[in-house]
Amino acid sequence: MIQGIFYARFFPQEGYMLFGTKIVAQSPPGCIVPVPGVSKPPLFDFSVLSEYVIPRQAFCNRYITVNDPEGKYSVLGFPVSIRSQRYDRNEFIFNFGIVVECEAVTVADQIPYERVVRRLAVTFAEMEKQNCYLSQDPARYHVGGSGGKNAEYSQYHQKMQQQVLLQQQQLVAGGGGGGGGGNIYRRPIESLLEIVKEDLNNYGECMIPVDDANTINMKLFPHHPTPPEVKGWHVPVAKMKFSEVVDPTWDLTLQRVIAHIDGVSDVRRIAFAADVSLELTQLALRHLLYYDTILLLDMFFFGACYAPRPAVADFVTNLGGIVDECANYVCIVGSTTHHSPSSPTSHHLSSSSDKLPSTIGSESLGDVLTSPGGSSLSNGGSGGGSHRISNYMLIKLMTTFCVGKTVAEWLKGHVDAGFDVMRFVDVRRLVQFGLIKGLLYRVHKYIVSKQYLAALATGQARPLGAGGDSLQRYTDGRHTFDQIMTEQNLTDGEIMDRLKSFPAPAGDLTVLYK
Repeated sequence: MIQGIFYARFFPQEGYMLFGTKIVAQSPPGCIVPVPGVSKPPLFDFSVLSEYVIPRQAFCNRYITVNDPEGKYSVLGFPVSIRSQRYDRNEFIFNFGIVVECEAVTVADQIPYERVVRRLAVTFAEMEKQNCYLSQDPARYHVGGSGGKNAEYSQYHQKMQQQVLLQQQQLVAGGGGGGGGGNIYRRPIESLLEIVKEDLNNYGECMIPVDDANTINMKLFPHHPTPPEVKGWHVPVAKMKFSEVVDPTWDLTLQRVIAHIDGVSDVRRIAFAADVSLELTQLALRHLLYYDTILLLDMFFFGACYAPRPAVADFVTNLGGIVDECANYVCIVGSTTHHSPSSPTSHHLSSSSDKLPSTIGSESLGDVLTSPGGSSLSNGGSGGGSHRISNYMLIKLMTTFCVGKTVAEWLKGHVDAGFDVMRFVDVRRLVQFGLIKGLLYRVHKYIVSKQYLAALATGQARPLGAGGDSLQRYTDGRHTFDQIMTEQNLTDGEIMDRLKSFPAPAGDLTVLYK
């Protein structure tokens, strides 16, 4: 949010009170320099930063930022230097600056305001060149001091007014020069700055008529970081309901791609299903990623490994009701038969207790199933079709993922313990929830060939011949099994079988998990 906005100008006349860098207009009043009738102190000591508001010539006509000594505020400005013989010292220097909080915004948050500062500088520089908008009436700039002191530099004002009058006569004689030299209507700079500040803070945009021929149009556009590359083995997951926002005017390729984003299909499958090239699909998904409407996950396999992150401690303590949120997302309710985790279900558990096992391992059914409020339900309890497994079981499922144990092995362990996970929980959704919330991370598999790495280090690696193995270029330890499966159209088991017959010395190949 803009805390203050100002117009500063350098007055070159020595011997008069109006000399040096001065604040000509500011909004709100007194935010930069004290003014009579305003008790609120300025945001910072302007005398300390004045040499950066109107800096040396080398820093003019470029965007600059400076922080106050206390580190509370940043001043964003674009000092402009206009050279012309009509000015004293043949130069006119001014700056429109914006003050924002340092602690409340990051460098990325300041980027939208950079465009505003540049627009103000360019607009008023052109207006000054056209009709001397900024320099034509210096007598109205009461920059400090009382009215009696203004007489000390009235000679300077009179000289400037004569120069401006001559300039306007020349413009009118030449047809106005396109700049409106004969305009009668002029909006004061003080009111301009006030409107700019209020409109940008309240609406994020402004459209302000300055005079009969010029209008200031500005808009704050949010800054988004450059999105990462989208690979063929990534799985896009929607963060919003596209069906509610997509309209026929959207890009046709984007509409085709969006229709196949289901949180299960990888980019390659989406491209095939949408009948769009892989490159265009990746470009469309990167566009959605830029606007933070999707996120990318890894492909789910029962042969993949997942491990908990430190944030799983928040899941154990149910911080912010995260366990209840997880239950609403992953629990299979309404059916007692096995469900494939490849597609989430939205059924509800039957209330008939005879369709459920009387015991699950060492826990009774009442310990495993709970109502949405978290209260335990006994075998004989009734309560409709909104029962789910308890928070304890969800925490137990989430915390038993570990390195070196695949999802299939993790699943078998719970089944052997007496809890049929797939009967109550969508495993894919459970893993997906853990990845999205930062509770789990994927343990990827990489192939490393010592011989191939040595050839790469010495520059002796050569392209594969006609009879070479296509997996060789993946043995440098930088390519995951997901990439190999996607690009070579192989399964995990087929890759392992190919590696067994790979033309390499015994012990040369190593499969790393990280």
